[in-house]
Amino acid sequence: MSRKHKPEEIIGKLREAEIVLAQGGTVADACRRIGVTEQS
Repeated sequence: MSRKHKPEEIIGKLREAEIVLAQGGTVADACRRIGVTEQS
């Protein structure tokens, strides 16, 4: 069963992924860091 995430949690994870990408990381690195699949 999936859990509904609060908007604040989603925004936080997207910001974290944005930082990884800005530091030269790959999309795969960012996804791994925030705990989602690349397809998501």
